[in-house]
Amino acid sequence: MYGHVDEIDQVAMNGWHPVAQAELLTPAQPSSTVLLEERLTVTTNADGSHRVVRDRDGRELASMSAYQTLWACLGEPDGPLFEVPQVDEPDRRVLHAGTVGVHVSAPRAVENFLDMAHFPYVHTDILGVEPFTAVADYDVHVDDATNDLWATDCVFWQPMAATTSTTGQMTDYEYRVPHPYCVLLYKTSPIDERKDVIALFCQPVAADRIIAHMFLCLLDGTNSTGVIRDFQQTIFGQDKPILENQYPKRLPLDPRAETPIRADRVAISYRRWLTELGVTYGVIPAA
Repeated sequence: MYGHVDEIDQVAMNGWHPVAQAELLTPAQPSSTVLLEERLTVTTNADGSHRVVRDRDGRELASMSAYQTLWACLGEPDGPLFEVPQVDEPDRRVLHAGTVGVHVSAPRAVENFLDMAHFPYVHTDILGVEPFTAVADYDVHVDDATNDLWATDCVFWQPMAATTSTTGQMTDYEYRVPHPYCVLLYKTSPIDERKDVIALFCQPVAADRIIAHMFLCLLDGTNSTGVIRDFQQTIFGQDKPILENQYPKRLPLDPRAETPIRADRVAISYRRWLTELGVTYGVIPAA
């Protein structure tokens, strides 16, 4: 055993978590990883199906493939994985854009993904540029039917919003958090009235460490897979040192722990949402 599983809340224990980039799994080579402090071995059968086993006792875990990713559950799955219906649109490019280990908690990584204010300073000349630094007001709500957290009516000026960009544009954003450690972004496509979908699936290795899985569902019939992946990995590469310098590495849920500003509205709502779900892993619970 990697750590102390009895410290993990039931939301994390019974949830689906990413454990591997599906296309890299082959029958010839088992894969090792860590999920919630447990060492796992992933094997692939000749028919392409997968088996995820917990090393310490040989127990096979519930697993499934979705969104170019293999998912597993350490406990008893509390329901199906969230849906991303855009993956079924035949003209979309659906790909896993890579995995990156990051010394930060999963909730910290999700909260950073939700933050537009850092665009001009961290992703300069790509997702933002001075003097266009203001975050306009936007709406935040929790969907009554799905309990997903949404931030809508977000807009931000971006010099290069996507690999299909030929000029700067005011980009419309919608953020969706359907899972404590996963977040999706729906943003204006430079070439289509539909939105591109970009997601971050965080694999919680430990309370303060993740493997970040980047998933894309794009309207891009021009650029190569390599170009698309390079663009996304460049963005995340700029975020990685920022994430790893966060302190504390676990996300404080007490609203008094860190000073909020108006642009943090979705972050405040995310922390409240985690509290209401009963998430304690990767966070510092409110007193």
